Amino acid sequence: MEFLEDLVAANRILAEHGVIDAYGHVSIRSPDNPNRYYLARSLAPQRVQLEDILEYHLDSNPVDPQGRESVRERFIHGEIYRARPDVMSVVHNHSPSVIPFSVTGVPMKALFHMASFIGDGLPNFEIRKVKKGSDLLVSDPKLGKALAKTLGKSPAALMRGHGAAVTGENIQRSVGRSIYLEMSAIMQMQAMAMSKKITFFDAAEVKASSPVQDYKRAWPLWRDKALAQARADRKK
Repeated sequence: MEFLEDLVAANRILAEHGVIDAYGHVSIRSPDNPNRYYLARSLAPQRVQLEDILEYHLDSNPVDPQGRESVRERFIHGEIYRARPDVMSVVHNHSPSVIPFSVTGVPMKALFHMASFIGDGLPNFEIRKVKKGSDLLVSDPKLGKALAKTLGKSPAALMRGHGAAVTGENIQRSVGRSIYLEMSAIMQMQAMAMSKKITFFDAAEVKASSPVQDYKRAWPLWRDKALAQARADRKK
């Protein structure tokens, strides 16, 4: 099924762009049943193949695990899908340039047209408010619900000391937003090092720019390259 190939590609694309490494994950809501979603088993994203994809209920229990291990933080996906019917894909990443914004109180703001969805800032999930002394992993439904509540209607949320959760109404948008969120974080840190005066997007520019950020030109390029590599890996 093409949408499962999209999910295989998404894992590899995010790894190729350094947004996720051996950890992090991306999911897609089932196009046939909105109460289910698909996510790869516990495996480094750059190694994901079609047979590694598992189907889940929104409570994040697998439909048929077949002895395969699930990722611990699958509750990020299930609880966001439960709270946000508009979301069709979720990325959880450990985007390295984004994490400093989650621990310093310095807000990320839109300064790059490809990431104008950031707007005037993104919410930041503080896991201590829900569970003190945790390992920062969203590894149960209670933490997943709290993250989804912090996310609210935003396209993405930072996760203090951990990474980010990024959404999209399709998988190309969740992946594109994740890639350009990392780029924008780098650019903002560069701008902050150069000057205390930064020209961020105003509200009208955010409103005008965000709808056109569909990443439709980039997605086929990224996808074809990722699936070609997946086929090459299978032949090894």
